Amino acid sequence: MALKLTHLAAPASFLATLLVLQLLATVVSVPTTVPSDTSKLDAWIKSNMREYKDVSATKSIDQALLIAEKKDNVKVIRVKKDGTGDFKTITDAVKSVPSGNTKRVIIKIGRGEYKEMVKIDRSKPFITFYGEPGNMPRISYDGTAKKYGTWYCATVAVESNYFVAVNIAFVNSAPAPDPRRNDQQAVAMRISGDKAAFHNCKFIGYQDTLCDDVGRHFFRDCYIQGTVDFIFGNGKSVYLNTTINSVAKGLGVITAQAREKVDDVSGFTFIYCKIIGTGDTYLGRAWRKMPRVVFAFTEMGTLINSKGWSNTASGQAKQGMYYGEYKCKGPGATPAGRVKYAKILSDAEAAPFLSMTFIQGNKWILAPPKL
Repeated sequence: MALKLTHLAAPASFLATLLVLQLLATVVSVPTTVPSDTSKLDAWIKSNMREYKDVSATKSIDQALLIAEKKDNVKVIRVKKDGTGDFKTITDAVKSVPSGNTKRVIIKIGRGEYKEMVKIDRSKPFITFYGEPGNMPRISYDGTAKKYGTWYCATVAVESNYFVAVNIAFVNSAPAPDPRRNDQQAVAMRISGDKAAFHNCKFIGYQDTLCDDVGRHFFRDCYIQGTVDFIFGNGKSVYLNTTINSVAKGLGVITAQAREKVDDVSGFTFIYCKIIGTGDTYLGRAWRKMPRVVFAFTEMGTLINSKGWSNTASGQAKQGMYYGEYKCKGPGATPAGRVKYAKILSDAEAAPFLSMTFIQGNKWILAPPKL
């Protein structure tokens, strides 16, 4: 795999200001650890995503976020290809958001395919991309590592904090990679900002589909498709109730997590996900020295190689890798045959990865807007 670059974007800082807001009764004494009973999962998700009314104060949510989400601060911009909205392109809508933005800007995107490369730089936090679930808009481009480099080829690149996407398909339309070449990476989404949430979104590509670059991220009810290393980067992220589809014809690899040191807090945790597709697919391989990935309560199809994990990408010492599985099921989840450096986690070992506190989500994950 060709060298990938990561970008350590510094979080924007904001003055803490008290606001008058009210938590709904459903968020009182909310358990942060995911339930082991699937029938309770929907209620747990709902209770962990907070909703507010402008009545009384709370100190549990980031104060900058509270300011941005205040009802009078929220602005809605409409993008429609037919010209009946405020803008015809997503790029123009993003350009209209001022640098140093402190208010939630919802860019409501109409149905259809938008063929453009979109970048949100670090000076524009609090942006939401919002599409309709039944007519999910597609943002599509065919950028490749050969032309732009891996890090710069993303169809959508977000470097700002507090980004949210709801009902959006992020697509890299470059053709399937030639396995004999090392310049075929084609990223659909690069998320390099902190505290980003994706709800019911799709990430479609082949090699390197989703660059989970740096920061804390939350993916809920999503769909991610690719072939090799198609979830990669040094983010600290929770993937919840997400479908992972390998479309590899030969070797397939789901994750290439990029932790370099034991004291690095990054890592990917997949909870109640489903792995489907084709190819001789590994759960992950070591792109960097000390990757950290955990799959819990996840259904794994027959495509998963019995070894589960690989260190062949980096050739690094196995001692620094943290590959864990916890109460997974399906034909691909059989512990027999797993590499010795992978862990079948105990309850205690799994616990830190099964809570929203893994990404401090109780401080910044809110329910998606209702438009």
